[in-house]
Amino acid sequence: MATLTRQVPFYGLMAEFSTPEALIAATKAAREAGYRKMDAYSPFPIEEVIDEIDHGRSTGIPPLVLTAGLIGATTGFVLQYIGAFVDYPINVGGRPLNWEGWPAFVPITFELMILLAAFTAAISMVVLNGLPMPYHPVFNAPRFDRASQDLFFLCIEAVDPLFDRTETERFLRTLAPNQVSEVES
Repeated sequence: MATLTRQVPFYGLMAEFSTPEALIAATKAAREAGYRKMDAYSPFPIEEVIDEIDHGRSTGIPPLVLTAGLIGATTGFVLQYIGAFVDYPINVGGRPLNWEGWPAFVPITFELMILLAAFTAAISMVVLNGLPMPYHPVFNAPRFDRASQDLFFLCIEAVDPLFDRTETERFLRTLAPNQVSEVES
């Protein structure tokens, strides 16, 4: 009779270090080895680690905000043009009924551009960054609760192109960590 084992999704490997210097050295070594999908956790910001970790994970928010801003500006201008020159062309206060009157459209055009861009930025930031995320797989790592107190962690994610479970674990052990543990999803 065959036993069924449940496959637990695998997030990556986590190495634990006691000092910030050890974390800095490990992060530099991992970067030089070619790992790019990694993250470090420490009780305080460490600039050298931040420089080594690849933060090039684009969420696509800037193009969305630009597009929404352009749509907002175009919509604001077109709506005012249609209202002022097509549907209801009334000459009030000597305003010209041709393109010479476009400066009056600038405030509304600008405001609608900002409005749509701001809403798009806020909503896409929340949605595309996966928020709210009250739980992260690294919370499964042993002793990870001490990352906010006195320990330093380096996690190489399983989605990294160079990631191989045994080779990555062997590499992390060469960095002299306190321990290396698997992080389950």
